[in-house]
Amino acid sequence: MASSSDRSGLEIEGHFWDSGPMSATQLVGAPRLARLVGDLSQERPAYRTLADSLRRAIADGRVPVGARLPSERDLTTALGLSRTTVSRAYDVLREAGYLDSRRGSGTLAALPHGTHHRAGGPIFHAMVPEGAIDLTCAATRAPAGALDAYERALERLPGYLAGPGYLTVGVPELRELVARRYTERGAPTTPDQVIVTSGSLTALGIAVRTLVGRGDRVLVEEPSYPNTVTMLRDAGARLTTVPVDPRDGWDLDEATATVARTGARAAFLIPDFHNPTGALLDDDGRRRLASALVRSGTVTVVDETIAEMDLGGPGALPLPFAAHAPRAVTVGGASKSHWGGLRVGWLRVPPGESARFVDAKVLSDLGAPVLEQLVLAELLRVSPGPTPEHRDDLRASRDALVAALGTHLPDLVVRVPRGGLTLWCRLPDDLSGSALAHAAADEGLVVAAGPRFAVHGGLDGWLRLPYVLPPAEMTEAVVRLARAAARVRGTDRPGPRAGRAAASERCPIVA
Repeated sequence: MASSSDRSGLEIEGHFWDSGPMSATQLVGAPRLARLVGDLSQERPAYRTLADSLRRAIADGRVPVGARLPSERDLTTALGLSRTTVSRAYDVLREAGYLDSRRGSGTLAALPHGTHHRAGGPIFHAMVPEGAIDLTCAATRAPAGALDAYERALERLPGYLAGPGYLTVGVPELRELVARRYTERGAPTTPDQVIVTSGSLTALGIAVRTLVGRGDRVLVEEPSYPNTVTMLRDAGARLTTVPVDPRDGWDLDEATATVARTGARAAFLIPDFHNPTGALLDDDGRRRLASALVRSGTVTVVDETIAEMDLGGPGALPLPFAAHAPRAVTVGGASKSHWGGLRVGWLRVPPGESARFVDAKVLSDLGAPVLEQLVLAELLRVSPGPTPEHRDDLRASRDALVAALGTHLPDLVVRVPRGGLTLWCRLPDDLSGSALAHAAADEGLVVAAGPRFAVHGGLDGWLRLPYVLPPAEMTEAVVRLARAAARVRGTDRPGPRAGRAAASERCPIVA
């Protein structure tokens, strides 16, 4: 279970425990645990209900594996229950393998043997069998007008052919357009702050190489984008999580306390239609979290690759995170808003800091293709994000997915976000996300289960479903998923088991 590490401590299932005076053990305060559990004053037996609530929170990743739970005395005070009730609940969880008590470390969240999963590696498959429906890639087709944009870009290409083609920081007109869009959204930006890259994933890698060293403490969200987690682990970062709930979003009390407690070198965040939950952090939350990060001296890297994917909702969108944290580094790209085939991304860096990011960039990326940069410039002149027609298509696909889930898998719990490209689906207790994904492959459906997005483990009760295919395909995907669920449950036909979710909790729950 545990293995020696040369990083000044012990590595236990992907969580690093410092041997020095500044412990890296993540703490979950009694107030947060009380919020997760809710009011148990009317529940009987209270200890069993408390144990079940804590078990779900650990399995879901809301309490990270390896995190230290509050003492029985502190949790007793926070919940208003008896010490005996809390002690019995902790005993039940220890026996089931969800708690591990260690001398000098307190009570730690754990997973039973054989159920540990964590993020890592690619989400989607490079080779999808013919006839299969792929719901691992959250990207859409090229927008209408893409061919016209290529033709206009070809007319402009001769002006660049006399040079070597290595435009290290990007085509000037594209940098100007990207900077103008940031300024329009509320984060004043000059073209000198924009560095164009070969895709947003490359931009993310450049930020990691520039800002993170081996052994650095880094904050990430739980759940999180797997490629970010993998890059940080490969860089030798020690990861601490801040929770994001699909219903309530960021737990700001816990997040700000974690920022102050850890003194992290960097934080990697997705505040705009968070992947995978779809949560959107409002301006007050951004201001509060940014203030905490600035006070702690933590460098913030913001992934905005989905920021333009607003499908409509009340009120204006929040300001960019950089409007609240001027020294933040922002990652952007065209793969979600326009087309993944362009392979064009960018970094927005603080004024005067471009040189060190460019130094890191040229180690792997001498410049994005000139033609595709010119194509993106043409598309941005038409629309900074999806066109109205493209948004209509996405809404139709999302509605078809939600309707099909309500018909064929009504015991899934879903919150429909304002934007983004995915639904984060809570499975009933008798379905495992990993087992469901495995069974779905036999039905010709490729999906990503919750553990792919878990930083330290858990999340096997969740499934991410992108709504990027035409409505008819989204419906067929759910039909196949329902057949897979029936196989996992050992039933003869698709459909939920009786009593799995209260009517008020069944799909869909619309934001």
